[in-house]
Amino acid sequence: MTPLLSVSALRVGFGRDPMKNEIVKGVSFNLDAGETLAIVGESGSGKSVTALSINRLVDFGGGRIIDGSINLRRRDGSVLDLAQASEPVLEKIRGSEIGMIFQEPMTSLNPVLTIGTQIEESFRLHHGLTGRQATAAAKDALDRVRIPDAARRLKYCPNQLSGGMLQRVMIATALACNPRLLIADEPTTALDVTVQAQIMALLGELKRETGMAMIFITHDIGLVAGIADKVMVMQAGKAVEQGSLNDVLDRPQHPYTQHLLSAVPHFESGRAVRSDFHREEASSPALTVDGLTVRFKVTGGLFSRSPGSVHAVENVGFDLMPGETLAIVGESGSGKSTTARAILGLVRPTRGSFASNTGSIADATDPSVQMVFQNPYASLNPRLRIDSILAEPMIAAGGRVDAETRDKMKALLKRVGLPEDSLERYPHQFSGGQRQRLCIARALMLNPSVVVLDEAVSALDVSVQAKVLELLVDLQREYGLAYLFVSHDMAVVERIAHRIAVLYAGEIVEIGDAASVLSNPRHSYTKRLISAVPSIDHRNQHFEIDTRQVPSLVRPPGFEPPPAEWRSFGPDHSARAEA
Repeated sequence: MTPLLSVSALRVGFGRDPMKNEIVKGVSFNLDAGETLAIVGESGSGKSVTALSINRLVDFGGGRIIDGSINLRRRDGSVLDLAQASEPVLEKIRGSEIGMIFQEPMTSLNPVLTIGTQIEESFRLHHGLTGRQATAAAKDALDRVRIPDAARRLKYCPNQLSGGMLQRVMIATALACNPRLLIADEPTTALDVTVQAQIMALLGELKRETGMAMIFITHDIGLVAGIADKVMVMQAGKAVEQGSLNDVLDRPQHPYTQHLLSAVPHFESGRAVRSDFHREEASSPALTVDGLTVRFKVTGGLFSRSPGSVHAVENVGFDLMPGETLAIVGESGSGKSTTARAILGLVRPTRGSFASNTGSIADATDPSVQMVFQNPYASLNPRLRIDSILAEPMIAAGGRVDAETRDKMKALLKRVGLPEDSLERYPHQFSGGQRQRLCIARALMLNPSVVVLDEAVSALDVSVQAKVLELLVDLQREYGLAYLFVSHDMAVVERIAHRIAVLYAGEIVEIGDAASVLSNPRHSYTKRLISAVPSIDHRNQHFEIDTRQVPSLVRPPGFEPPPAEWRSFGPDHSARAEA
């Protein structure tokens, strides 16, 4: 039988002379109805360009198909070469026969239009529905992706929904017209593990219900194991290996596939935790946080009273020793980043205190605590050379940029694995991993005792991520640094953390030795986090759909939570008692 989709010798280039700027170089594959093909590879490998070429969206980004065919078997049984199809024909196919979910829902949804208006558009264009019929169809689409209270959510704008909810809206939009092929381009990369598991469960269930085929683009091999039937590995625009899921994961033939699999952090339930630090041998803490509380007042209408405050962080406290890594884990909105920013003085705490081993931390200019942010592209000024970027902390602390400072810059660049001539270059001349190394070098310019790492490796490819983690461990041992490691990736946390604090709804619900917390979680939320971690050992995993929501953090004026009850489960492991 003719495959649903047959891509043959596809070549795609960009710019005025696409032949000289070839990004996809002769890729071929077949996909049958009901099958899932996972396309994996690092940034720049050509996987997203391949996907965008299938429905010819690459045409709108300066790309052009140079050669090859993309044959789609349509609903009526006819076969159409999408590489040669006209734009009017493609407009009828996009959405109705080929749906697409993009990586970042906030940039894919119009911020000034309601959710309902944007979903209804598909039904208006492809089914001719209008008015109440279109609204009813949009509500059914939200019900289909398990969004609670769908009728009310239709009236929301994108900024009123969480990242996981927005991605469900994107799925609802893509599936509105029951496409026979769904292309999912990194649909879970920016999501927490629990939300990610829900999206995977939803895609799996919808695929079983409708029999649609799916192309799933990712750099997370663990996710591939859970959903794919076939795998295609791409490197530098070429498909270097493809085959069945088990063949590629268990018997990889190409060196690049072997390299990718070896770089993936495998979650081992606490067995891979570091053993190079002994808390009882440490002296005084590098950082002490006591009773940290952050609340944001909710403004009411023009003549109405304020409904209260968002209790973003509630009574958080911990000690962080020199040479120790404390990982703070939890979902988006749990208070992880707010805790980190409050310690740095970037967010004003409502109450609580924090001190480093040099004394009380008064504001964001304290040199003993420095930060490495999540996105290295956004945290480096594109107009400044690297020498100016590395000089910024010194200038902010009232120091001078002299020959000694430049020598320190060169030494730090060498230490993070970058050449000296990097000082004369600009951020755009470096890769993502190199930029994060520059951010680490900048954080070390003032000889801090504590470095806060806010999702510092989550935006990196797995092999680059592994090298940056290795660098962080080496620097910690060399300089005796204390790390506050904010993350939602439990496999990464297992590789770098000595202790773990689990945040839920702004409060620590479990804290202790990393091996104990990961191997024997005691709080129900910690168990839920760990059960949602993808792994290449879990083949064709069946995720359970869980529609439970994080409770609202808005509290009425004057509300104070009752004191927490804690239970001990070992010398360094305690969890909050549950009702």
